Amino acid sequence: MSGLKPIKVWIHGQGPNPRKVLIALEELGIPYESITIENPKEESFLKINPNGRLPAIQDPNNNDLILWESGAIVEYIVESYDKEHKLTITTSPEKWELKQYLHFQMSGQGPYFGQAVWFRKFHPEDLPSAKKRYDEQTVRVFEVLNRILEGKTYLVGEKFTYADLSFIPWDFVVQGFLTDVWADHEVDKKYPNFVAWHKRITERDSVKKVYAA
Repeated sequence: MSGLKPIKVWIHGQGPNPRKVLIALEELGIPYESITIENPKEESFLKINPNGRLPAIQDPNNNDLILWESGAIVEYIVESYDKEHKLTITTSPEKWELKQYLHFQMSGQGPYFGQAVWFRKFHPEDLPSAKKRYDEQTVRVFEVLNRILEGKTYLVGEKFTYADLSFIPWDFVVQGFLTDVWADHEVDKKYPNFVAWHKRITERDSVKKVYAA
């Protein structure tokens, strides 16, 4: 988009939630500046986001508005800049279904996937019961998405939207960090609708660019 100043986006490495925001910006052609934060608990960043989590944005095109929480940021980007409705649908009930799926991603996908990675890769103790619980919840989300996507190309309205893009970064995390979970539960075989949808989205230029950075 011409005439816009770059939106500042604070990110951390390959963190999935910041990538969600970057994909949305890429899809809409909005200029942005990525700022990598090694320690989001440092005082300088806590002044931006008191919660000490990433991402956060600052929009110089809107009185230097600061926002954090990736779902809220994606909604802000779409409502403020998607004038041609490339990533959204404005008719009812579709617009409500989009919000439904974004909230499902924020509450039902990201937290479970994050805990699955934590207990398998970073927790100092081996806790089989915790690993089993979050592995099962991860696969349950794949099953839910597979059911939703039966006979469909995308989640809502046969159109790629912000709801679709919100799931992809955490799916990438499972593919990359929890390969044994993906293989042991035969995700490719048992959830073909989900896998085809995931592959379809990962082939988009916006996703390729964000993950090549």
